[in-house]
Amino acid sequence: MIKKRSVDIAGHRTSVSIEAPFWDALREIAARRQSSVNDLIAEIDSVREGNLSSAIRVFVLRELQKNSPTG
Repeated sequence: MIKKRSVDIAGHRTSVSIEAPFWDALREIAARRQSSVNDLIAEIDSVREGNLSSAIRVFVLRELQKNSPTG
């Protein structure tokens, strides 16, 4: 299920529509980096091309691939 969530990026509020498993993984990645989810999303936003929600999904996928035994 897709859920719309509000986040702060560089001092402005925006919303992203993300499925729960992606959001959960994003929170875990932020915790591992000792960062907030908002800070991590701001980092993703600063280098993204296209839609922010899609950029978050791609970021999570790449992080999971990077940390997998076959990654």
